[in-house]
Amino acid sequence: MYWQRFITQDGMSLLYFLLPVFGGYTLTSLYLLKNPHILHKKKRTAFYCMHISHRGGCGERIESTMEAFENAVKHGTEMLEMDCHLTRDEYVVVSHDENLLRQTGQDVNISSLDLQDLPLYKERMEVLFYEGRYSTGADRKIALLEDVFRKFPELPVSIEIKENNKRLMQKVSDLVRSYNREGITVWASVDNTIMTECRRTNGSMPYSFSMTRGMLLLLLFYTGLLPFVPLGESLLQFYLPRIMNRTYFPGGILANKLAVSLLEKVTMRRSLFQHLAARGIQVHLFVCNEEEDIKAAMEVGATGVMTDYPSLLSTYFCKTRSSD
Repeated sequence: MYWQRFITQDGMSLLYFLLPVFGGYTLTSLYLLKNPHILHKKKRTAFYCMHISHRGGCGERIESTMEAFENAVKHGTEMLEMDCHLTRDEYVVVSHDENLLRQTGQDVNISSLDLQDLPLYKERMEVLFYEGRYSTGADRKIALLEDVFRKFPELPVSIEIKENNKRLMQKVSDLVRSYNREGITVWASVDNTIMTECRRTNGSMPYSFSMTRGMLLLLLFYTGLLPFVPLGESLLQFYLPRIMNRTYFPGGILANKLAVSLLEKVTMRRSLFQHLAARGIQVHLFVCNEEEDIKAAMEVGATGVMTDYPSLLSTYFCKTRSSD
């Protein structure tokens, strides 16, 4: 009886101590989540983009071609998103895939070919994030990154690096420096190892969250630690989960749809996105190819939307601005 009474009293004492500590921590975390300027200086990037064209706007022109980039700019895009690879003779080219089977019909790798030997894109290319849709265009040539920089010297560009190729990273960095674009060219990669190497190659360029860092961001958010932790990233680029059900699971399996629904509830947190925006970290949700998706992205707190259809996004923004 004595020990039971001692344990009970000791447990109650501990509870009386922990409750106010936990309560104080929770209230402080919530307050700082809404007022991050108290602990963190707001990032001031050289760009702020609401209209981002995925692969140059690959729903309206063949992906990653100069024609696609020019069309996107004509429709008011504020950032071009692209992927880069290195040819055998060390030219940096713009292509989503290293292997060109999907894009050209030829089962060859970019790294195995010289620039002059790269095949043309297909005349008709499927839009991966819009089932049953295809793009066409007069330009079927794989673009040089340098041509993009030369043509659009002041336009922000997000470059995703998919392979841990130090030579590729160095070549990209050299071009960025050569065209004085360090403030408006973004390192992007889902792979944290690759992102670390990109930053080591050129630490002056802004960079986005890798997958690992994105998961850590969510962990910090749900444990209440986020307001206390410094963040080096300037952008969060993430799927709008609802598009996965149409893209990856069309007519799909119930378990997959439930998983996507759970992912949406966990990741699409307006308070998280507002906190990041208040710290100067832009939130770009993709790939929004329907008006309802653009609306959903903006309503959840995205600061920018990435699309395959730049004209659709421009029309949406024009309509919303005129109605305000």
